[in-house]
Amino acid sequence: MRAVFFRFGGLLALGLAAACTSRPEAPAGSPVAEATAAPAAPPAATAPVAAAPDCRQPFGLCDGTELTYRLTNEKNKLEGVQVLKVARISQHAAEKKSPAYAEALLKSSLYDASNRLLRNDEFVYLCRNDTVLTDGRLLLDPALLSSFRDRRFAYEPQHLPWPNQPVAGPLPGGRLIVQVSSPSTDIARVVTTVSQRQVSGPVATTTPAGTFQCYKVEARYEYATELRPDLTRRTVKRVTDYYAPGTGLVRTEMRDADGELDRVAELVKLAAGSR
Repeated sequence: MRAVFFRFGGLLALGLAAACTSRPEAPAGSPVAEATAAPAAPPAATAPVAAAPDCRQPFGLCDGTELTYRLTNEKNKLEGVQVLKVARISQHAAEKKSPAYAEALLKSSLYDASNRLLRNDEFVYLCRNDTVLTDGRLLLDPALLSSFRDRRFAYEPQHLPWPNQPVAGPLPGGRLIVQVSSPSTDIARVVTTVSQRQVSGPVATTTPAGTFQCYKVEARYEYATELRPDLTRRTVKRVTDYYAPGTGLVRTEMRDADGELDRVAELVKLAAGSR
């Protein structure tokens, strides 16, 4: 077994275990079977192109919307499938100096390439004014916490912004701090920092789910484990996200610091919910 890691755009940090031997076929109708059965590229003439939404429906999502993502490694081999389903969208009125905002609760299910369920999670998206804010906890690579068993984790997320009507130029970054401790002492800090975000586009981006008018966001990701002031382990990745304001993240490419492709996540199925 070898550990492989995904960070799905501003949406997801995943840790999967990939077997070196051949895998059994996934049962028909399973998330993995649906993801692998998706066509390589549908005709552009029939592909959906989503319009920019307003903030009442972050990324154009509505109750019951389901998005399926295929996760592959540097050799384009399937590593897993993630399914995100909108459980609830709630509206919050403006209060004093705080603007009105919408809150979307998404339930996440992560499967390995053999259709084994690895984990379930819940994440929250916010939308206020003209910007969607994805859950800062999605920046975490769970592998960074794997060595801290039976410890306490305190999360300090800074959400990542995605404008509904972006213009070319810089975007604010994000950050996630996880304080690792025991009942008696602090042990370490695990910090993910997203910086140097630049947006360009729009550009037509085709995946098995269709063709979308996407904005391209390039960024630097630094993963740091601070064991003590003079001992920090760091890893740097370059991440390119393609996002459609009316749909969300459509494709994410992660590369090593030297530019070599590391991981890819792409939307392979979009099932509309009820508005």
